[in-house]
Amino acid sequence: MPAASAMPATPAASEEPSTAQAPQWDVHRLPRADGKNFLVTGGNAGIGYFVAEQLAGTGATVVLGSRDRAKAENAITSITSRVPGAEVKHLPLDLADPASLKAATHALGLDRLDAVVHNAGVALDSPPRRETTNGHELMFATNHLGHFALTHHLLPLLTAAPGSRIVTTGSFAAKSERLDLDDLHSTRDYRPKRTYARSKLAQMLFAVELDRRLRAVGSMTLSVVVHPGGALDFLTPSRPPFHVRTAGERLRHLPLGLLVQGKDSAAWSAVRAVLDPGIGGGQMVSPRGFGLRGTPRIEPLWTHLADTTTAARLWAASCELTGTDLTLAAVTGAGGAGRSATG
Repeated sequence: MPAASAMPATPAASEEPSTAQAPQWDVHRLPRADGKNFLVTGGNAGIGYFVAEQLAGTGATVVLGSRDRAKAENAITSITSRVPGAEVKHLPLDLADPASLKAATHALGLDRLDAVVHNAGVALDSPPRRETTNGHELMFATNHLGHFALTHHLLPLLTAAPGSRIVTTGSFAAKSERLDLDDLHSTRDYRPKRTYARSKLAQMLFAVELDRRLRAVGSMTLSVVVHPGGALDFLTPSRPPFHVRTAGERLRHLPLGLLVQGKDSAAWSAVRAVLDPGIGGGQMVSPRGFGLRGTPRIEPLWTHLADTTTAARLWAASCELTGTDLTLAAVTGAGGAGRSATG
């Protein structure tokens, strides 16, 4: 296992890669990724769909992780009609059921995974509070705990691909929130928008802490956090049959395009985090226009994302709640022989 100090230097979390070392990132001219395998959770709709569509255009094999087979098949039909020769597959995946994720990982049928984009999420707008069959609050369980457990099961495949990426999609809504570690399931204080924002904050804290622990064991796998900014359906291009935007809707909401963007543009941050060799572990990628719209850039980590004490407590609680032991103690950095701590 190579020592962490032997890892190639990566840009500081607040710095863009030097333009002298790398060309300007162009969202419309993505590098080729032929032969690579990418998994996008929630790739059947919304921002996840556009992440999958854009990655499919690089020549990679893209797997859509989704509970709904019909929606996934519609997304695959749409992508393959727009991207000639696209290799896109569906993986049945239910993040609200951590016990099912080990079998789902085996169903991938891969010997290595070059990147996973933790994109899927649940956002409830109004009460009542909902729970999973395990008794966990639905948004926290799906958005954070499901991806935490999935990472545990995917680690052997990720460590088999040198330089692999774990890309976690957070939210701008998390910037003003703080976790209540004594009420992670919002049993005492359930306000849907706050609960959602806290679930996304948990994801982002996890992503930063994950990279810290990967570096500590000398792993070559990187964890990167992204947030898509503001994304509206009305500014998103049509992708029938699951999303159809009329000309009238577009014209009515066009002024909002000065502040936010469509879901196709919101996908750019995650796509850059997957593909750009200049992105380092533990960094955050977001739209450059006040974090709400525009081309992706490396943004300094928000202060509360660097809170190692909260992150460690969240990690321990997540292990207990998911029944996994994500210690990373046996992750290798050489690729090919990596495995998770509990196999």
